[in-house]
Amino acid sequence: MKLLKLVPENTNIKFLRLRVPFFIFSLLLIAASWALVLVNGLNYGVDFAGGQEIRATFTQTDEAPIAELRESVGALENVGSPVVQTFGAPNEVSIRVKLPPEAEGNPEFAAEMTTAITDSLKSDYSDIRIDGVDSVSGKVSGEFRQDAVLALLAAMLAVALYIWVRFEWQFGVGALFALFHDVSVTLGMFALFQLEFSLQIIAAILAIIGYSLNDTIVVYDRIRENLKKYRKMPLPELLDLSVNETLARTVMTSLTLLVALVPLLLIGPASLFGLVAAITAGLFIGTYSSVYLAAPMLIWMGVTSNSFVPQETKEERQEKIARGEA
Repeated sequence: MKLLKLVPENTNIKFLRLRVPFFIFSLLLIAASWALVLVNGLNYGVDFAGGQEIRATFTQTDEAPIAELRESVGALENVGSPVVQTFGAPNEVSIRVKLPPEAEGNPEFAAEMTTAITDSLKSDYSDIRIDGVDSVSGKVSGEFRQDAVLALLAAMLAVALYIWVRFEWQFGVGALFALFHDVSVTLGMFALFQLEFSLQIIAAILAIIGYSLNDTIVVYDRIRENLKKYRKMPLPELLDLSVNETLARTVMTSLTLLVALVPLLLIGPASLFGLVAAITAGLFIGTYSSVYLAAPMLIWMGVTSNSFVPQETKEERQEKIARGEA
């Protein structure tokens, strides 16, 4: 019985032929992503914007009325657009509201706002039970944002340093640029569609960095092997060969992840939608950057088939001449 092969062994796609147009497209995509972040901003969740989270259970109802709750809570003064989601069982809900600017430095205002929401819930629903109330102040949310940015920067720099040590500095530069592209495009997607940006999304971006790094290292490792094997092959052809040789592994890995991600994206809980959407998009973004950014960067960094071959010193040359080996 023959094994199923999604990518034929003799596959020879000329990926690097379009490296310049795709590189220009990637630069424009990065610029557009940051423009969206600066103009539209990110739709920060309670974690990053500050706010109140109220957890409640409907004791005599099998399923919480999410739409009604969203409408009734949103009609209250100073509440804005609440985020109402199931939390655990179908009759358990999490209600998250952002604090208005006047609540900054005024804990009494936040407490009054929470009291107004809980009183309204108890008045509208006789079987509701308030399980807990969590508050995130503007100062704490600002610290969350700062720590999240530092975590992303630290992860990217650690990745670049690892690849620099594992391979050569040119590989580290290529990997860092690819990761910067992946993070930028993901942030641009959240700014464009105004999906809620919370600590969950930071975890998703770190997962994207890990996946993109893994894919890039596989390609780089094959490139390094082929640099030793095919000394006279032009570098663009060698890069194409290396990408094609790792294509089967890339396709299988991506499809395996999609099998798990697509059901979560389509029928999963609303609380996970942003996380799953980010990882799903990052799956394609990371694969693209490994092929069209990380690999071509080696050409523009001046890598050749002789770049990593130890150079013979003058003394070694003289010794070989003396021994009659030259």
